[in-house]
Amino acid sequence: NNEYHVVKIGTQLWTVENLRTTKYNDGSLISKISGNTEWTNASSGAYCFHGNTGDAAEQKKWGALYNWHAVNSGKLAPQGWRVPTHGDWNKLTNYLIVNGYNYDGSTSGRKIAKSMAAKTDWSNYTAQGTIGNDLSKNNLSGFSALPGGYRDASGSFYTKGNCGYWWSSSEIDPQKAYYIILYYSTTYSNLIVTNKKLGFSVRLVRDL
Repeated sequence: NNEYHVVKIGTQLWTVENLRTTKYNDGSLISKISGNTEWTNASSGAYCFHGNTGDAAEQKKWGALYNWHAVNSGKLAPQGWRVPTHGDWNKLTNYLIVNGYNYDGSTSGRKIAKSMAAKTDWSNYTAQGTIGNDLSKNNLSGFSALPGGYRDASGSFYTKGNCGYWWSSSEIDPQKAYYIILYYSTTYSNLIVTNKKLGFSVRLVRDL
């Protein structure tokens, strides 16, 4: 029963807000885990909110953090939508690069972080072209990424205000999967791999 705005970027539609569902698309509940030990030991899908906040406005603004088991369930997205694959993230970033969304208007390199980041809530930074340098110039793409931080494998929460992390549905091995990161002091986005026990934000995508 959540509603999300969407933005068209190239031949893809993306949700503008982070996912905050507490149920799978078959109506079954996703396990909500507050305790650190329980989070570390989880071997099935789970979610939480950063800092275990119970504030409804905060939950709506920032969305939930999910472990990769929830992503891998195949049941997070409503019909017609999906958690983006490694290829979906690459398609997005490549479109932004070649269509001039780099902060300097160039069409090579991965200087697209500002165009993806929201105009609010990011920490300030002085270097030209970084997300944190003059937030008023952010979000040319409309992707509206917020620095929602993450939950590590031990259950602790980190980097809200500085970083945003979003899962890919693509794994590299039984322990690791791909995710994309935006950092307030950089000009680029990174698509890299990490432990599946971490808690990251989730966006949804569909093809036009």
